[in-house]
Amino acid sequence: MPGTAFHLEVVPQIPARLARLEELANNLWYSWDRPTRTLFARLHPSLWNAVGHSPKAFLKRVDQQKLAAAAEDPVFLGNYARVLSAYDTYHNEAGRANGAQELRGDDLVAYFCFEFGFHESLPIYSGGLGILAGDHCKAASDMRLPFVAVGLLYRQGYFLQTIDNDGNQHAIYHDADFDDLPIAPVRTAEGGELRVMVDLLDRNVAVKVWRARVGHVSLYLLDTDLEENAAQDRDIAHRLYGGDRRNRIEQEIVLAVGGVRALAAMNIQPTVWHINEGHAAFLILERMRELNTAPLDFPSALEAVAANTVFTTHTAVPAGHDYFSEEMMRLYFEPRCHELGIAVEQLLALGHSAGNPEFNMTALAVRGSRFHNGVSSIHGGVSARILASLWPQIEAEDNPVTHVTNGVHVNTFLSNEWNELFDRFLGPGWSQRVAEHACWEGIQTIPDHQFWSVHQSLKAQMLHLVRHRIAEQHARNHGSEAHLDRLLKLANPDNPNVLTIAFARRFATYKRAALLFENLDWLREILGDTKRPVLFIFAGKAHPADQPGQALIRRIVEVARLPEFEGKILLVEGYDLRFARRLVSGVDVWLNNPEYPLEACGTSGMKAAMNGVVNLSVLDGWWGEGCDGMNGWAIKPASDTLDGARRNQEESRTLYEILQDRVLPLYYDWGAMGYSPGWVAMAKHSIASLLPRYNSSRMLADYVKLFYRPAARQWQRYSEQGFAGARELAAWKGRVRSAWQGVAVRRVDEARRRIGFGDTLRFAVACNLNGLQAEDVVVELLLGRPAGGAQLKKSRSHRFVFEHLLDTGEALFTLDLTPEYCGKIEYRLRLYPHHELLTHPFEMGMMVWL
Repeated sequence: MPGTAFHLEVVPQIPARLARLEELANNLWYSWDRPTRTLFARLHPSLWNAVGHSPKAFLKRVDQQKLAAAAEDPVFLGNYARVLSAYDTYHNEAGRANGAQELRGDDLVAYFCFEFGFHESLPIYSGGLGILAGDHCKAASDMRLPFVAVGLLYRQGYFLQTIDNDGNQHAIYHDADFDDLPIAPVRTAEGGELRVMVDLLDRNVAVKVWRARVGHVSLYLLDTDLEENAAQDRDIAHRLYGGDRRNRIEQEIVLAVGGVRALAAMNIQPTVWHINEGHAAFLILERMRELNTAPLDFPSALEAVAANTVFTTHTAVPAGHDYFSEEMMRLYFEPRCHELGIAVEQLLALGHSAGNPEFNMTALAVRGSRFHNGVSSIHGGVSARILASLWPQIEAEDNPVTHVTNGVHVNTFLSNEWNELFDRFLGPGWSQRVAEHACWEGIQTIPDHQFWSVHQSLKAQMLHLVRHRIAEQHARNHGSEAHLDRLLKLANPDNPNVLTIAFARRFATYKRAALLFENLDWLREILGDTKRPVLFIFAGKAHPADQPGQALIRRIVEVARLPEFEGKILLVEGYDLRFARRLVSGVDVWLNNPEYPLEACGTSGMKAAMNGVVNLSVLDGWWGEGCDGMNGWAIKPASDTLDGARRNQEESRTLYEILQDRVLPLYYDWGAMGYSPGWVAMAKHSIASLLPRYNSSRMLADYVKLFYRPAARQWQRYSEQGFAGARELAAWKGRVRSAWQGVAVRRVDEARRRIGFGDTLRFAVACNLNGLQAEDVVVELLLGRPAGGAQLKKSRSHRFVFEHLLDTGEALFTLDLTPEYCGKIEYRLRLYPHHELLTHPFEMGMMVWL
């Protein structure tokens, strides 16, 4: 059409009776409160879908007539009143809960992460890390924890995925309209928009600060897409996980440096800083720069900053750790070194890791924190081994890396149907007692037929969405209606009795999406039984730069097209939070078969379990501690001495055997009521045994107990009296490092090989402390049963006592010990530095063994 197109947006006027709809639309509380989302959806279902389930965008586009009609509709007004009542009750609860009350009144946790996944209406997430961060914030709100979060506001976020006929993934990016997002600019006292400046090379980049309300807590998002910035700087936060290394380092500097400065500009003073994955580790340097004006010297500032910094690592694969070249680090950080009063080599040393010349963000995060954790028991051990070189004289199992197993936000991922059923059988207060195992004993009182009816209803809803998405995908790829019918023959919501198994996660090679296809003849045999049909649903994205990951997608499409697998294997494009919620509540089995031990946690299986979906997984991540043999099935990892191909063969064989011998027979062992009582019993036990353990309330309570409370206390100890504690510890560590090379220990008693029960042994050692004092070290005996190798089984430690100095100048330490058990026992002697201000006894990484 000729002429210029001029655009005009007409915003509806919200009736006075419905004025608080805007308040509801601007608080991400709706992301875990289904009645709130339903309130908007029922006003105009098709518009709700068109705006991506964004309440704020919805209110800008809904017909004025629909709003006017709703303001006079008693049914809508009744629902509206109930939603507001729940909203006000939640937000007026001021008392802290679930351990949050153990923090002091002026304590505050600041949580930094590269991505946050709350809901599809705020697309600043890509996958598990972001969803976990969102759940962390939601749990903090539930606990009324003093808590703020900081992230980046991406114009494009992560990509939308389509898959063509050949199985090729196509990444589509859309610019978000920030006015449609549940965020608002932070205002200064004068009423203007808050901006902070971040120096990058020879430029000063303006950063705008936005706020998202998440129940009781706030998420602050940093935005560089501003007119006053140069084009290259406007694009810094343009795309999540996009761009080159230069873009990545600039994103991480803006997040860390800009985040610290934004909090300072708002007079927000955290007493605990939590770095969730290494992307935000540069905040350590920015906080040190701030303290350098105290003035604190570099070592003292590092001790002060590290004392109240928590670092959580979420990856066990090298690609998950960020590295930057020395040249790039010098380019961006040499001016900051002048501000810190140090040589650039000192800064580079903070990011040094063994065997790699590049600057390691994980190493910086560890050296700049005193609380470090992986996200499952297995992953904690893996991380301790990966990072062992940072504590070179400490055994991996003794170094400071521990774990807090992830959990998921129950109100977000538990379907509404289960909520209603639990209200009836567990009591209306069950949601306040999710971490109490006794609460979940009531699951057994739910009649099997009602339990199964809820599951089948959810399965039908899931299959409706699968059919809708497959139909859209098929039509875009110019497929025929006849062929579509063949593809969807088992995905029938009117007859949801086909065993349905899902594999839905990121298509990274270590997750082994194609393990199911290792032996197609065996798979053909399993899927060829017409009396026991099986439907496999695959979904997930591969990073646009991950060609091996995209090859996995093509492999799934290739196998799904074979005539014997047609309609039995479906690959659904566009995996997102909405589809994830449907899948984790609607399938029968959740499949996960990563390469052990590379799965850090795997929270999708937790979401499935709480919805009565049974897990079938490799014993890795959370499943290694969650599986009890009766709440799902376990694939035992093959020996790590085997090569990758042989491991795949062994573990795929286990997978086929479990499917053929256990899963299918149990599912299709239908009784007179048309379902398998054994299956229902396993699904009930899955909920009862896993939901109370793997929820975000338990997870955050662990963080408070193990990290947040101790970190806040350490900050108080280090910062009092002009940071006297930090100065004292830094000076002491300097003396220890200078002397340690010359520290030695020798026995001056006679080592006995046999004693009678009840006899007391006296141990004595002489220590050359090379100028250190006796109180600067601990001499310790470890006693336990021989376990082979360098380890002791269930060892106990016993401290020596300093007696006096010998004529040689050595310090004499003694220990009187009466062994408590008989048989063969083993002991070892060691010496390590000690100071009362140390956060972890082995944080210096120094130890001398006799």
